[in-house]
Amino acid sequence: MTEPTTCCRADGNYCDRCDLLVGLDGLRVIAVERGGRDALIVTVESPPGPVGCPGCGVLAIGHGRAPVPLVDAPAMGRPVRLLWRKRRWRCPEPACPVVTFLEQDETVAAPRSKLTTRAAWWAIEQIRREHASVNGIRRQLGTGWRTVWDTIRPLLEAAEADPERFDDVTVLGVVDEPIWHHVSTRPIDAGGRGPKELTGMVDLTRDVHGRTRARLLDLVPGRSGEAYRSWLHERGPAFRDRVEIATLDPFRGYKNAIDGQLEDARAVLDAFHIVKLGTKVVDDVRRRVQQQIHGHRGRKGDSLYGIRNLLRAGEEHLTDRQRVRLERAWAADERHLAVEVAWHCAQQLRACYHQASHREGHALAIQVLASFSSCPILEVARLGRTLRTWQREFLGYFDTGGANNGGTEAINGLIELHRGIARGFRNRDNYRLRMLLIGGRLFA
Repeated sequence: MTEPTTCCRADGNYCDRCDLLVGLDGLRVIAVERGGRDALIVTVESPPGPVGCPGCGVLAIGHGRAPVPLVDAPAMGRPVRLLWRKRRWRCPEPACPVVTFLEQDETVAAPRSKLTTRAAWWAIEQIRREHASVNGIRRQLGTGWRTVWDTIRPLLEAAEADPERFDDVTVLGVVDEPIWHHVSTRPIDAGGRGPKELTGMVDLTRDVHGRTRARLLDLVPGRSGEAYRSWLHERGPAFRDRVEIATLDPFRGYKNAIDGQLEDARAVLDAFHIVKLGTKVVDDVRRRVQQQIHGHRGRKGDSLYGIRNLLRAGEEHLTDRQRVRLERAWAADERHLAVEVAWHCAQQLRACYHQASHREGHALAIQVLASFSSCPILEVARLGRTLRTWQREFLGYFDTGGANNGGTEAINGLIELHRGIARGFRNRDNYRLRMLLIGGRLFA
């Protein structure tokens, strides 16, 4: 450890420039030195002044100072230790239960915290905006993982418990993608981690400019309609009454939960998953025809196998050369006609979402509903029956100005990113808080 550089002159005055650099209101810098691992140790104290006893209000008597070490936010590429020389006072009132007490300032550090308030919020912003891991943060702070998490967790829990974050939700989405662990599904009370799957609820409400900024509202155990239904029930009638639109994937469990808990909300099937169903139909038909003609799966040189990726593309994205490849594949064998028809049907379904207006898209969707179920190609007819079963939800996209579940996919991308950054999770509560921080906009 080097000799400290004193920032307090002999006459008792402090260095205003050092105070400005450190930036802790109410505390003055008195020394700076270099500690172990190239850390900076900054010693601070509050200037002398009268203080009343917190128990009785009587003017307290100074009783020396107690140095309290704190971990501060890093500065100039170095970890920083703050040595706060807290003032100790003694109450002169004999009847007062408070004998002695130390000064406290929660703008500097919460009571019994090992990190300064500034360091705690710096850590939160690093996770939230810079996609940092807790392990990476603790390395920059020069402290332990547990020290960092135990400091920021109460801040996250307080923000998560604020009921106001559920206000003004009028469009609700649901995501069933997150799998938070890949080990045993034993119950938590039996030493396991519980269900692997989670159901996430996402706020898809549009702002005044008509833009959707997806916001994660919660993650609950299980991937089922019951998990969604229970969460909606717990939110209370005021929340449920505000929801006007509920987007979902074509999963009957979620639909039942919406019908039971959000009776006045319009359920809307996600456009991406509808188009995905159409693409799958083309792939299924191609595979079936391939087997019927050649008796085996697609191989290099097979005309249908050669265009398998082109069949997944939107027609408007195809180049002239790619169109020629498709035409050549159709003409190679008359039995390829089924694949060609299925491809055109999928393109028609996709075109519903690419019309100049939602009114025109609605009209084309009606044509799809009327024609697909009577198609002689079995896979297309099955898709037509599925769309008829979900007719109201399918048409809901066009009746609600394009409401969709796309924002939930963005949230799922953030969840998967941070699960990878963390190298996995062992504690579901920690997982939930981390994901609410990065996707839930807990702090403005």
